[in-house]
Amino acid sequence: MEKELERAIAIRKSGNHKESNELLMRLVLDFPDNASINYHCAWSFDLLGEESKAVPFYEKSIRLGLALNELEGALLGLGSTYRTLGEYEKSKETFQKGIESFPNNKAIQTFYAMTLYNLKEHSKAMELLLKCLIDTTSDGGIISYKKAIEFYSDKLDETWK
Repeated sequence: MEKELERAIAIRKSGNHKESNELLMRLVLDFPDNASINYHCAWSFDLLGEESKAVPFYEKSIRLGLALNELEGALLGLGSTYRTLGEYEKSKETFQKGIESFPNNKAIQTFYAMTLYNLKEHSKAMELLLKCLIDTTSDGGIISYKKAIEFYSDKLDETWK
């Protein structure tokens, strides 16, 4: 089972997403309660642009219990998939769990900001994106304004006269 899963991942990494998905679907049938196989199967559907098929596999993988590194990816993948399907509240809830569990993951925070945008929570989305930007950038110009950007990040609607 482990060798077949590794082979499916290698096939995915080589860019043959359809073949990887087919192998993962066979593995899910043989090992339906394996969290890692369910996670990689979900991921494979996302890569094929079949997000609605990915959801039950993401949900099951999380329910079954994943290793932390896979849980991190599954929460990001599921939250993003919910967002692309227009299920914004589910996306928000998933990303909040992801941020709570992995507070330093800027990718989760960035995708969460997209969901906040979809929920018309524009100020909160911008604040989060600006904070992600100043925490991750290597751009000297942005770094030189880090304090100002951080200060204004939650005051975008305020004016000073």
